Amino acid sequence: MQGRLVSLDVLRGLTVIGMILVNSAAYVHYVNGFEAYPALMHAEWAGFTLADAVFPAFLFMVGVSIPMAAQGRPASAPAILARAGRLILVGLLLSNMYWLADLETYQFRPFGVLQRIGLVYAAVALLFMATGWRTRAIIAGAILVLYWPLCLIGSPDGTATDLWARGYNFAVWFDRAVLGQHAFVKGAAGYDPEGILSTLPAIAQGLIGCLVGEWLLKRPERTGVLALAGAAMTLLGLAWGFAFPVIKDIWSSSYVLLSSGLTLLVLAALHVRLDGREIGRGWNVATAFGMNAIAAYVLHYVTSAILAWDVMKLPYGWAEPLVGGPAAALVPVAIFMALNWAAMAWLQRKRWIIKI
Repeated sequence: MQGRLVSLDVLRGLTVIGMILVNSAAYVHYVNGFEAYPALMHAEWAGFTLADAVFPAFLFMVGVSIPMAAQGRPASAPAILARAGRLILVGLLLSNMYWLADLETYQFRPFGVLQRIGLVYAAVALLFMATGWRTRAIIAGAILVLYWPLCLIGSPDGTATDLWARGYNFAVWFDRAVLGQHAFVKGAAGYDPEGILSTLPAIAQGLIGCLVGEWLLKRPERTGVLALAGAAMTLLGLAWGFAFPVIKDIWSSSYVLLSSGLTLLVLAALHVRLDGREIGRGWNVATAFGMNAIAAYVLHYVTSAILAWDVMKLPYGWAEPLVGGPAAALVPVAIFMALNWAAMAWLQRKRWIIKI
């Protein structure tokens, strides 16, 4: 199989759309005070919503893309590290926009979405260069299995470990011990949801995606196997969740399996439907976002303050009496997403792909 996978571009685009939707819905909820559908809000701790599915899906596809990109001229280790460094640098700028503007009021946050993408990309791409698929599968499995007892280690400060309670486990204690006061979740049990130890299972998620990418290259016609694997991971994640809860904020192993399984099921369906065929114009919205995914994410992040403008609050006021608060809150969100899509569609028409 040569060239770009349309299904991957579409799913990556749908995921970025999901990330923008979730972040924008949260913004108008917390900043503007609008109501929000629970599915568009992250679970407070243990649990799984639509919002919790989008970021792991993107990391999964980072892994899928690595063997695809290596078909032409494989990236060298310096090139991989340089790209990861650029992602981390941009992520640091995004995570600390307010801190850079007011050093006394705000705190520096070392982690964030793009930082995690950069770390996962570097780890998976370097392992792809240096090891075979069996070794990578073993590494991914070992990380997921060992992360469970790691989270159960008693905290040296004597705090009781309770995986079902927010902020009371070794993974978040380690963040507090190394990073000190956190800029994201405050308080004695504070932590960063893109913290240090939780990066390990995120890397495992990227490795699972990498295995899927290799399968698609070698056996693109055997999509049924991928669908079965997706269903198996989904069920295993749900079952494991009774003992090791499904928790996004520590990227629990059950969360990795559940989110990876669901993503793989959608990718398998899109692969059957789209790859090797002419696709309709209706998919162009997704492909526009998918071909410039990082650019779309950065653009929405730096322009999100638009959602607080009075002019964006007007359509909410008009719609709320007719459709109710949660649905009305999606009207300014939809306008904001349309503006972001217009920029991505322009890049698509120009055939420009912005690479970081």
